Amino acid sequence: MNYGIVSDIKRFAVHDGDGIRTTVFLKGCSLKCVWCHNPESIGFKPEVAYYKAKCLNCGECASVCQSGAHKMENGIHIFDRSLCTGCGKCEEACLGDALKFYGKKMTAVELLPLLLEDRDYYEKSGGGVTLSGGECLCQADFCLELLKLLKGEGINTAVDTCGFVPKAVIEKIAPFTDTFLYDIKAIDPAVHKKCTGHTNELILENIKFIDSLNKKIEVRIPFVPDFNSEETEEMRDFLKTLKNVTAVKVLAYHNYASSKYDALGMENTLPKTTPTEEEVKKAQSLF
Repeated sequence: MNYGIVSDIKRFAVHDGDGIRTTVFLKGCSLKCVWCHNPESIGFKPEVAYYKAKCLNCGECASVCQSGAHKMENGIHIFDRSLCTGCGKCEEACLGDALKFYGKKMTAVELLPLLLEDRDYYEKSGGGVTLSGGECLCQADFCLELLKLLKGEGINTAVDTCGFVPKAVIEKIAPFTDTFLYDIKAIDPAVHKKCTGHTNELILENIKFIDSLNKKIEVRIPFVPDFNSEETEEMRDFLKTLKNVTAVKVLAYHNYASSKYDALGMENTLPKTTPTEEEVKKAQSLF
């Protein structure tokens, strides 16, 4: 039986597809976008975020940590990330919500009942369940099993993907996916590599393949000054060649995730420049 590594579950999500939805965020991503606002979902291994400003120095985490990653020195909590084994016990013990564990292992069978709790909301709002990440399709076998279970229960499904996965993965999950929420970050391969670390030939081929399957596609475009902000006209021209794009959302870049990078002990790659409202509206008007 496959298990997924889940970074978070968000109920009553209204921006991840139609209606009221529950979004399952899976860990691990095939790209490394400089503007990533979910850095907790980049890596594949379980990890702990430590928000130092919230720490009460109560020592509860140190009392349950068997690896010595958490310890108290002169009444001050010290977290040595290099010793952390990702067991998640510290999050349960923390009294100040200073510790957040990302990476719970769950099977699709275990997860299904949680996702069905809001069935009434899905049905009344035209919503359902969305798989996201990271790149959820990096955990393809788990996604396939979960999507099959959801469709067996009559639940509307959406897959939020950057498309940087083998075509065979798309082919497997497509019969059980009602909507693809598809990221287009750039058209020029060099620009895409600057933004994400990889070129985009596979991504563009995969969205054309999904379109050929007559699947509903909602395109998401992060608008980031100095990175992909000059690509919007080319994106528009490319998307005009597709037949099943039902919506295009130009999303204004923000740097609200800075605290997450600090809490995870990661290098903060977030660009400093954010777009103006006029710049975003101009880009949106192209579509």
